[in-house]
Amino acid sequence: MWRLPSTRAVLRGVRTAGSCQELSEPLGRALSRIATNALKGHAKAAAARKNRKNRSNASGGAACAGSGSETAAICEPVVKLYYREEAVAEDVLNVDAWQDGAVLQIGDVKYKVERNPPAFTELQLPRYIMAGFPVCPKLSLEFGDPSGSLYRWYKEANPGAAEPEGGGPSSLSPSSPSSTWTETDVNERVYIPSNADIGLRLKLHCTPGNGQRFGPSRELESVCPVEAGPGTCTFDHRHLYTKKVTEDALIRTVSYNILADTYAQTEFSRTVLYPYCAPYALELDYRQNLIQKELTGYNADLICLQEVDRAVFSDSLVPALEAFGLEGVFRIKQHEGLATFYRKSKFNLLSQHDISFQEALESDPLHKELIQKLVLYPLAQERHLLQRSSVLQVSVLQSTKESSKKICVANTHLYWHPKGGYIRLIQMAVALAHIRHVSCDLYPGIPVIFCGDFNSTPSTGMYHFVITGNIPEDHEDWASNGEEERCNMSLTHFFKLKSACGEPAYTNYVGGFHGCLDYIFIDLHALEVEQVIPLPSHEEVTTHQALPSVSHPSDHIALVCDLKWK
Repeated sequence: MWRLPSTRAVLRGVRTAGSCQELSEPLGRALSRIATNALKGHAKAAAARKNRKNRSNASGGAACAGSGSETAAICEPVVKLYYREEAVAEDVLNVDAWQDGAVLQIGDVKYKVERNPPAFTELQLPRYIMAGFPVCPKLSLEFGDPSGSLYRWYKEANPGAAEPEGGGPSSLSPSSPSSTWTETDVNERVYIPSNADIGLRLKLHCTPGNGQRFGPSRELESVCPVEAGPGTCTFDHRHLYTKKVTEDALIRTVSYNILADTYAQTEFSRTVLYPYCAPYALELDYRQNLIQKELTGYNADLICLQEVDRAVFSDSLVPALEAFGLEGVFRIKQHEGLATFYRKSKFNLLSQHDISFQEALESDPLHKELIQKLVLYPLAQERHLLQRSSVLQVSVLQSTKESSKKICVANTHLYWHPKGGYIRLIQMAVALAHIRHVSCDLYPGIPVIFCGDFNSTPSTGMYHFVITGNIPEDHEDWASNGEEERCNMSLTHFFKLKSACGEPAYTNYVGGFHGCLDYIFIDLHALEVEQVIPLPSHEEVTTHQALPSVSHPSDHIALVCDLKWK
């Protein structure tokens, strides 16, 4: 019979089976870990007993180290999970296998399974709250999910009666006895303060749940009161066209460089790039409010973002967009990266195929022909390969309504320097070859949507290459950084692509430059444009001279269009 010396040690595998990263693995793996832990625990106990015998018989040497029935008993136990007296199949996922009332058998010993209740690992309100802008708490749970949790929002009834404790972004302690709160009629995760809330703090009462059970509640008070918003924003009029989620046949697509905080918060940005922008409007806490409101107001099915800080993705975008039915994936570049979000009711994520342009060009046989051409231009090759960190994010999505419908969504941010035209040509050649591999070899025939900040106006070689399918070796962009780096190559690609939003006068408008740098390229064989959401008027863009501003969070403008399957 199995003797279990330490239940805590033996059942480490059970706790692992309940952790977030292991919920989607088969039960068999968890049971195997439990068996291994049980064996380790038994071996340690046997070793301890042997040592005690050795000490007690030190004078006579009666103990026989490493031999006898003690060692023979050490073999891996049979581990099974039963539910309603039936063995649970080992290919059942952990999330479904471990139910209250189940019985775990380890050797001859049986344990009754009781799952942990849902609990918070993190709960936080944004520091800066404005009237008319969605307040989306950052929420992390164990054994629960946000959609299965309960929310109650309160607003302060006697402002100034009590200050929240602590110096962090939000106080997690309950209200002080002198605070009084009025319950609102909002019981959703997202709260949108009204003008009547200006000057009042907010409180969230949240109960974690998973659709079946609930855990202990927590209350969370905002540090700062609700402030007045900036008035009319550049995207308010655009939202009139996107009030509802599109029907199943359409794919509302957004591409947007949201201006990374790592670039907005430099002395150069404040004094040279954006001296016209009020300093508080460059602060991340302020800009996040505008970004969240703008993106959620588009009711998009696909959102491709560039210049996304890692913390902005996890702390701001995921909570806000998740509350509106979207799920996202992130790819870091260096100081910031790319994010692609998709509507969960319309799409499942089948696979990801992200690459670094530098690594792909150096090591992927797919680009052998291109690298052979670059060998003839060592200076250009060295500067391109060794100094550029640009990446390509590629996601394959499957329709939740028609499993036969799949789509390849690509997202990138090409090299920025005005003299880097030839580098952008090479990056685009790598990108299109990789996208073809995904959309033709891995998933034959699936259509492509290619979004991004391409740092190229319609007059450049990069744009010509994408739209026409070829670039001649004598194009002027091959010498964009001078004759010493010239690399004359002719390139072609397979796709028939179109800019879904056309060629706007500009998608980037700063003090010293304006031009069209952003595009949503679509596969003409499979997709067509149903409508393009109008860009802000020139008067709206220049109300505060240029972008960003108190009414616009980035130096770029989002492209938004509704696409239709052919």
